[in-house]
Amino acid sequence: MLYAAYQAQSDLFDPLRLAAKLSRQMLGTMGEAMGGLHDTPLLRNLSAGFEMIERAGLSHERPPFAIGTVTVGNREVEVREEVALALPFGSLLHFAKDVDQKQPRLLVVAPLSGHFATLLLDTVKTLLPENDVYITDWHNARDVPLTDGGFGFDDYVAHVIRFLEEIGPGGHVLAVCQPCVQVLAACAVMAQESNPAQPLSMTLMAGPVDTRINPTKVNELATSKPIDWFAQNLIATVPPGFKGAGRRVYPGFIQVGAFMAMNMERHVKAHVGLYENLAMGEHDKAATTKTFYDEYFAVLDLAAEFYLETIAKVFQQHELPRGVLTYRGERIDFRAIRRTALLTVEGERDDICAVGQTVAAQDICASLRPHLRRHHMQAGVGHYGVFSGRRWKGQVYPLVRNHILAADA
Repeated sequence: MLYAAYQAQSDLFDPLRLAAKLSRQMLGTMGEAMGGLHDTPLLRNLSAGFEMIERAGLSHERPPFAIGTVTVGNREVEVREEVALALPFGSLLHFAKDVDQKQPRLLVVAPLSGHFATLLLDTVKTLLPENDVYITDWHNARDVPLTDGGFGFDDYVAHVIRFLEEIGPGGHVLAVCQPCVQVLAACAVMAQESNPAQPLSMTLMAGPVDTRINPTKVNELATSKPIDWFAQNLIATVPPGFKGAGRRVYPGFIQVGAFMAMNMERHVKAHVGLYENLAMGEHDKAATTKTFYDEYFAVLDLAAEFYLETIAKVFQQHELPRGVLTYRGERIDFRAIRRTALLTVEGERDDICAVGQTVAAQDICASLRPHLRRHHMQAGVGHYGVFSGRRWKGQVYPLVRNHILAADA
């Protein structure tokens, strides 16, 4: 009933959003026809109000990466999005480009936590000039038919392994936030099996490797209720009308609502600022805010089994740091990781994965020799600042680049 009620409300609101869009466009057309009449305080305020109504609501489609070109050396190179491997719950997306020099092949593992892989657009743009970049393009579970089966924690690990195998031996992997656990598990499983595609380097950024350390509000929420409570209160059934009708999911609209509740004052302030920028005709400032929220409000649903298993294994039972995490029924031996160089990165002000939670991977990979390990704590940034923004580009990425190049040598 939960999902059906949300969808019914969204469908009822669609005509109002459409009317607001048409009204805004009509104001612009009339104003231009009357010699710039639309550029008055009254009409700008009306137009801004219509646009705010038009933008209200969530999208369930992945926004485009829209990376047309990238500067490599001293020339502009075209970037082509190519699906290297398509699986029911996720695709391996390749940002292909024609360059003269061979570049490190890098798999970026995006979070599966209610948003699409485009959340890492800034990350990808920074990596592209010097790396041959692939990314995990996770699919919206409500669009996956029941006939494709389920998708749990082990299936996520299996996807990472399969994607690394598709990229081939000599690749590298970088995980952001939630998948740090699954990437660490995948690398250990590949090492145990002497898989030739085990990566040369692994970069774990702001991930919940050991959530017993400096628990955040996210961690406290995950441990505040028994797992049955999450199953009964947060899991919904995809209603008719979607390819995945009947599938049990953790809806993206619940996830984005929970994230917003953590920083509601900041989001309200941002939208007030957006309205003021639109009303003042400050379109460049407005564009920055709109770009962020276009991505933030594009949500996907998670398969129920993956969400519940992640809550139980990572946040409640702490299976990874306790050394009891399994894959396909077999205990994972993280001491098997001997060749994959490790870099962990944390943000000083991270209120989602606090300082100490990611660096815990250094102790877990006990067999790695000292020269294959490195940790960086980025001062002055929160969670998103670890992988996007000015400090990511200027201070964090150079360390990531050097880590990859050293392992690639």
